[in-house]
Amino acid sequence: MAGISPQITNLVIILVMMQVAKKVPFDDPSVLNAVRALYIGSNIVVFGIYLYIQTQINRKKDMTTLKYVEPAPMGSSEEGKLVTTTVHAYDTAQVRSNFRTAFMGIAMMGFMHLYMKYTNPLLIQSIIPVKGALENNLAKIHLWGQPAVGDLKRPFKAAQSFMNPTGTTQSDKKAVEAAERAGRGGVKEE
Repeated sequence: MAGISPQITNLVIILVMMQVAKKVPFDDPSVLNAVRALYIGSNIVVFGIYLYIQTQINRKKDMTTLKYVEPAPMGSSEEGKLVTTTVHAYDTAQVRSNFRTAFMGIAMMGFMHLYMKYTNPLLIQSIIPVKGALENNLAKIHLWGQPAVGDLKRPFKAAQSFMNPTGTTQSDKKAVEAAERAGRGGVKEE
């Protein structure tokens, strides 16, 4: 679905899979085990994608210096902090964040399924994480071979949301120089 927002396609997938889940006989143990196997298999695929991306990052080992200004925490009166790192370290941190997100999804799904006995989300969560892993910025660069320009230029732009109303990090020369002059951060992360 090229050209359509990933959030819209996620919503469509969720709505369709909710209707499909109503028709699946989860009280049949063989069907339930098959859906569990599908969920486990999809998570193995997600971790495989992230491991492949990590391998590509380590193989390229791009040591180009990357400077950007992280926004201050929400509600803080502080100004943003200057971060100086490398493309390799930045991408590695992004992959680790993706792994953490995947583990959190598994933990939440495990709680919902094993403790609360919900079965319908197993179907939805068998598709959405795989789609997310294939559509994230690192996959576009390291898996699909797209150049790191525009929206794929590091640091990646965070979408504005309720939790992040200021939007994203600043990497323009003016913001970086202002942060350097103000002495906010600047320690190189390895």
